[in-house]
Amino acid sequence: MQPTTCGQIVPEGAQPLGPARWDWSEVRRVLVVRLRSIGDAVLATPALHALRRFLPEAEIDVLLEDWVAPLFDGCTDATRVISIAPTSTARMLAVKSLRASNYDVAFNLHGGTTATLLTWASGARHRVGFASYQYARLHNHLAPHPSEIWCQDRTHSAEQQLALLGWTGVPVTDRPRARLTVTQKADEALMRKLRTEGLRASQPFVLMHPAAAFESKMWAAEKFARVADGLRARGLMTIIVAAPAEEDVVRDVIARAHARIIPFTTLSLPEVAALARRAKLFIGNDSGIAHIAAAVGTPAVVIFGSSNVAHWRPWTDAPHEVVRVEMDCAPCPGYTCAVFDRPECIRRVSVESVIAAIDRLLGRI
Repeated sequence: MQPTTCGQIVPEGAQPLGPARWDWSEVRRVLVVRLRSIGDAVLATPALHALRRFLPEAEIDVLLEDWVAPLFDGCTDATRVISIAPTSTARMLAVKSLRASNYDVAFNLHGGTTATLLTWASGARHRVGFASYQYARLHNHLAPHPSEIWCQDRTHSAEQQLALLGWTGVPVTDRPRARLTVTQKADEALMRKLRTEGLRASQPFVLMHPAAAFESKMWAAEKFARVADGLRARGLMTIIVAAPAEEDVVRDVIARAHARIIPFTTLSLPEVAALARRAKLFIGNDSGIAHIAAAVGTPAVVIFGSSNVAHWRPWTDAPHEVVRVEMDCAPCPGYTCAVFDRPECIRRVSVESVIAAIDRLLGRI
């Protein structure tokens, strides 16, 4: 790490992806807008980290949806985490608060209508977005496509967000990894719940997440059950984590498994992060929980169906494996399958291939 003339501390060799678009030495307050899901928020943390190390003395606020915001508890890269509820009243109040904050720079890492309007309404002197955004004209700095900025055909979601900062002069070429902080409060709350299930802190376990947003991303419950049985044969207990709305999937896995599986469906997101950090291994579909596991450094086996692996693979230095079957029609948006009656991309992934990936990882850990 080397200090620069402006007091920044960045890894040696890390470079921006373009010239400075303004005088960074005059920047005191920065807003980062990243709405939507768990995975989207987690994959914004590399950009947030790159910005913090570049501007160690600046106030850096990150705007998230209220249900995702708790994941950023304890985040040292953000001065303030601003959460917004999906109501018109909440948005009006947010606009007033943002306007009063007198931001110098606002980065729109999302590009959706709400995120763009909030970026514009912040009144920041420099409002940065991609030229491809629907309402790009509400920004006064428009970046070209991330692939053009990085000079590569495929870009990961994290790279796309880093590109927006790098284009303005922030050093990002070392590609920081996703990171989440597990607070003592969350870890202690989790341990109380583990003790209720008769689990010791030292007991090794694998964290499993068998749910996903779409059928084309969700591996069969029966196959997850067989994996849990395989883990028991290897001396590892399985803990399943899911949201309350995903309880049917959890019950299905448990009903089909011979091994004991402990379910948690009411954990807070900080507690999920704490659980993932304590796990020996994560196994699950491509989902926000998989990104949480990656961001706390847990080795992972992630099963992909319709998702774009180049865009959504775990953004981590921890050991991990992606298991998928090559299909001519993949990747696709995944809402429905346009080729088969049911999504074959996820259905054709075998139990044997997942267990083989698990054994390879266990051999490396």
